[in-house]
Amino acid sequence: MMDTNNSKKTKKKVPVSQILVSCYFWFTLFFIAAVMFPFALLVWTCTFLFDSNRKILHRFTCFWSDITLNSNLYWKVRIRGREKIQKGVPYVMVSNHQSGADIMVLFKLHRHFKWVAKKELFYVPFIGWAMALNRYIPIIRSEGRSKLTMMDRAKEAIGQGNSVIIFPEGTRTRDGHIQPFKSGAFRLAIETGAPVLPIVVKGTFVAIKKGEFLIYKNKNIEAVILDPISTKGFTHKNIKELMEKTSSRIREELEK
Repeated sequence: MMDTNNSKKTKKKVPVSQILVSCYFWFTLFFIAAVMFPFALLVWTCTFLFDSNRKILHRFTCFWSDITLNSNLYWKVRIRGREKIQKGVPYVMVSNHQSGADIMVLFKLHRHFKWVAKKELFYVPFIGWAMALNRYIPIIRSEGRSKLTMMDRAKEAIGQGNSVIIFPEGTRTRDGHIQPFKSGAFRLAIETGAPVLPIVVKGTFVAIKKGEFLIYKNKNIEAVILDPISTKGFTHKNIKELMEKTSSRIREELEK
């Protein structure tokens, strides 16, 4: 007779210290957001008439993200290759998507850009409201019309000198491996002539996994900016080629 106890996977007991650290992280995330949002609103009020691209507000939002990350002693974040982002050049930035922490990590680029993010995030108190003030670009992934609206807004943003950042996988990975890319970001780059800037996020999948509450220690989180890929000469016929070229570079960096 089969031993049912052996047939079941034994669940690893979670240390109390990790539960406490996780509670602390989520509390500080929303506490800091509640404290910082009124200041974000003040920055918006003082600058929206002359700063249509919301560069000053975005810079403040990066500072807000830094405070949140620095309050978490379980993580240490490093940025490599920031000098590859040329000032005054609007890029289509594309990054792999390992966890919800990726957004905070990418704010540490301290460069101007507009997020393309799922619309539900814009309803999150304080954080989502700040996204709306920054004129980041919402998308409902299941609606074709929303995707077209997103493309129009992203083209407009690039035309106004803003970079746009997109997760071409569309959603966070469940197993840590990079997922197939969707074509939207690369279509955007070709239609606007903006170079593609691949960015590789490492270590966030280990730090916090999709759908989980627990925070895990990782002192080796980093974002690596790779060399830009020119879209000169690319047409709609070459979208797959551009996608594969970008994907292979990101995979190579992830495997190092």
